[in-house]
Amino acid sequence: MKSLIDNARTFPTRVAGRSQEFRRLAAGQAPQALFITCSDSRVIPSLITGARPGELFELRTAGNVVPPYDEARPSAETATVEYALRVLGVRDIVVCGHSHCGAVGALVRGDDLSALPAVRGWLTRSVPEPPATDDLAEAVRRHAVAQLDTLRGYPAVRELLGNGQLALHAWYYEVDTGAVSVHRPELDGAFGPL
Repeated sequence: MKSLIDNARTFPTRVAGRSQEFRRLAAGQAPQALFITCSDSRVIPSLITGARPGELFELRTAGNVVPPYDEARPSAETATVEYALRVLGVRDIVVCGHSHCGAVGALVRGDDLSALPAVRGWLTRSVPEPPATDDLAEAVRRHAVAQLDTLRGYPAVRELLGNGQLALHAWYYEVDTGAVSVHRPELDGAFGPL
């Protein structure tokens, strides 16, 4: 923790040479995309994409899960998606799964999550049908695509897709190699290079 505190303490000094950039950020944000990914500390959206501050609106959840839209029971996730589209005008949403994913792995293996009741509840409520495969990489890819299907149930997503003002993307990031592949519906749903 000490190194994190030391970096936070010296951050103002390190950004002093970029004061104009940070003044622009203070005036507002106009991110290029909503990037939905796992909370896993090994997955760093700005590192993967090269995004600068203000270019990505991020939503991180255990297992990059997008819960079903439920206006009667709003969640932070549904509010984030709605805000990104309705207020920030984001026109691309990326759902990025990753190798070595503990959440999807637990679903695939049928792990006993009784010691983690919140995790168990989150996964069983939000992912009613685990991806049907024993191959973790394939399961994560299928899971990312399934999250796009869940997003299509959001009113703002449905509307913007219908108007041709929104694009949805499923990515797969390999932690150990840094490779990123993208879902290609035109190729029978296979994943290929970006």
